[in-house]
Amino acid sequence: MAIQVVYATDDVAYHALDSTPWDHSPITVYIDNVNIPEHYSPTYKIQVENAMAYWENGGNDHLTYEPEFRLVDTESEADIHIMWVENLEQDVGVENGVAGFARPYEANGKYIRVDIVLEVGDYEGYAWRQYGDANMLELAKHELGHALGLGHSDDRRDIMYPTYDQKDNIDPLLVERTRPLIYAAVVVCTILASLSGINWLRFRGKRRSLEDKFLGGKHGRP
Repeated sequence: MAIQVVYATDDVAYHALDSTPWDHSPITVYIDNVNIPEHYSPTYKIQVENAMAYWENGGNDHLTYEPEFRLVDTESEADIHIMWVENLEQDVGVENGVAGFARPYEANGKYIRVDIVLEVGDYEGYAWRQYGDANMLELAKHELGHALGLGHSDDRRDIMYPTYDQKDNIDPLLVERTRPLIYAAVVVCTILASLSGINWLRFRGKRRSLEDKFLGGKHGRP
């Protein structure tokens, strides 16, 4: 069953300023992977970088300019500040189901700064659901679209449509925790397969030796 996620509440105003909401290039981005919630995954930063590349490579074809991003090391240098919270409903008090929002600050009809806040998961009833990397990529694409001046779309196929169906159930933190066990299992399986092959060769050699001894070199089935 697909679970629908809302990008932003209706009372958050997103509007296209003009065809070029930024008056400079490149647009600097600070990804805060230091002040992070408990269930933050290091892979989320990679998904934000993938989302930046998506827009630099044309995005949804609705931008009238070609954005260029540059990562910076401090918030004070950034035009766009991206951060995470555990759950927007609990931590920020937004409507249930909202997974992210972008808050632009304007001066003279241009963006001077945009804060993007993304949550790392949500509750399904009483069960916690961690967002997988595919979901985080969709969230980052959408909110960066707002940071580039785009409003919401009426086309369900557009990344700027205000809701989407979650794409995966893979917990990136669980994958990270179990990765050493997976590697160990692969190594063990490889060793066992090698030993099995060696034993088979030894058995075959011993069998040939016995056949030569008792059957005079006339072998039965190989």
